[in-house]
Amino acid sequence: MTELVSVDIQRILEMIPHRYPFLLIDKVIDIETDVRATGIKNVTMNEPQFTGHFPQQPIMPGVLIIESMAQTAAILVVQTLGADAEGKLVYFMSIDNARFRKPVTPGDVMHIHVTKKQSRGPVWKFESQVKVDGQVVAEATIAAMIRDN
Repeated sequence: MTELVSVDIQRILEMIPHRYPFLLIDKVIDIETDVRATGIKNVTMNEPQFTGHFPQQPIMPGVLIIESMAQTAAILVVQTLGADAEGKLVYFMSIDNARFRKPVTPGDVMHIHVTKKQSRGPVWKFESQVKVDGQVVAEATIAAMIRDN
């Protein structure tokens, strides 16, 4: 039986180098090491992107939804590799088959599901899906590389 782990914001700050205003995930509610993780992003009106995207109808930019997938995947990578990986940078290599099914707006809670498809050395590939209220709002296949700072 695989142990499920959860990660709060303080632990996220130790695991990945992202900081405000670009730290996009609030917590990770479950991690099955080397398999999958589910991150949470509480979308709020006071986030800086909503002053310009769009003032009359705020919508979470798709690139930030993709970035929340990558940050959740980075937590899975660090959890899998252990303490030596903490604080290392995880760089995007590719984004494939990205689809945005429904707008994400302030007040929504994004559940970010990432599942490891493969890893070879420092390169990792993930299937990702974001849900709001149980409905898929975005999905993509992402690849990343973990590197020393």
